[in-house]
Amino acid sequence: MNIYDIAQVGGVLSANAYPGRGIILGLTPDAKNAAVAYFIMGRSENSRNRVFVPTEDGIRTEAFDPSKLSDPSLIIYAPVRKLGDYLIVTNGDQTDTIYDYLKEGKDMETALETREFEPDGPNWTPRISGQLCFGCCDGLRYKMSILKSMDAQGTACSRQYFRYKALPGLAHFIHTYHCDGNPIPTFQGEPERVATVNDMDQWTETIWNSLNADNKVSLFVRYIDIATGESKTVIKNKNLGD
Repeated sequence: MNIYDIAQVGGVLSANAYPGRGIILGLTPDAKNAAVAYFIMGRSENSRNRVFVPTEDGIRTEAFDPSKLSDPSLIIYAPVRKLGDYLIVTNGDQTDTIYDYLKEGKDMETALETREFEPDGPNWTPRISGQLCFGCCDGLRYKMSILKSMDAQGTACSRQYFRYKALPGLAHFIHTYHCDGNPIPTFQGEPERVATVNDMDQWTETIWNSLNADNKVSLFVRYIDIATGESKTVIKNKNLGD
């Protein structure tokens, strides 16, 4: 892909049966709203048995049917939390690690130096993280990170960080897996460049309808007004018939 090309998010998602968990951060074409999306997918009954529920500062995952929850360790967490001018979005409990470090005046990178990929060999699922900053003097900025295994044995952790100044109409998309497989191949390269739209409902439906029907579980989308800080949120849960 040419560095100046921007893909349509629906096309990127529909071409991949199993991107796993994904984070999308960017700015709408009219430059009025930060555009945020986080989704989860699942192949096992345990992974599929989840819903997103709102919390005071973001969302949490919960078991849709608690009687079927076999192992909560890597699937129950707070994917989204807000702290002052920061919004944190991750695919695991490193959300809380980043939150705690920011609260102490430290940064996301320092927080993630204390974490690594998930201990679920042979997949060694990457930990993906994103952080938006609304307090910058030159406009919206955001960061993304992926912590992944350097080899098939989970011997060591590769830590990659990406920093962006938000540009109208552009978002960056990072996900845990390159595609489906056994073991599942991890995401490779830089976060993908995808287009945003001004209409949040349109963007939400595009993302949701483009996720593989069998594997999709839940989707969170939030648009945040850059000028006022006011936000609108949509949550979709397959288990609730959305």
